[in-house]
Amino acid sequence: QVQLVESGGGLVQAGGSLRLSCAASGRTSSTYNMAWFHQAPGKEREFIAVSSWSGGDTYYADSVKGRFTISRDNAKNTVYLQMNGLKPEDTAVYYCAADSTYWGNRKSRYSYWGQGTQVTVSS
Repeated sequence: QVQLVESGGGLVQAGGSLRLSCAASGRTSSTYNMAWFHQAPGKEREFIAVSSWSGGDTYYADSVKGRFTISRDNAKNTVYLQMNGLKPEDTAVYYCAADSTYWGNRKSRYSYWGQGTQVTVSS
């Protein structure tokens, strides 16, 4: 079992920045591929970014390329999402997810999920 706890959400003005953290604990969590998704009210949960367990490979949704950066510190069992140039349409609950083998954008393929952290971007 792997437990994931997100933090760092909040209210920010358009154009601002936030850094989300996802702390992982449990069985060999540092060897898991880690991803971020977000879900706006009334919408499906959408893929944002994923990092391989080593951090050497990353992949982003087109909507966030050039604005968001995923990184990880395996010594701290933590993955980060640096969000710059935030837009009102980025407002959502942000979730991190983990899987020991899958590396991609399909939410159904991730085995573990956190509870989410709210990000609100005002215009």
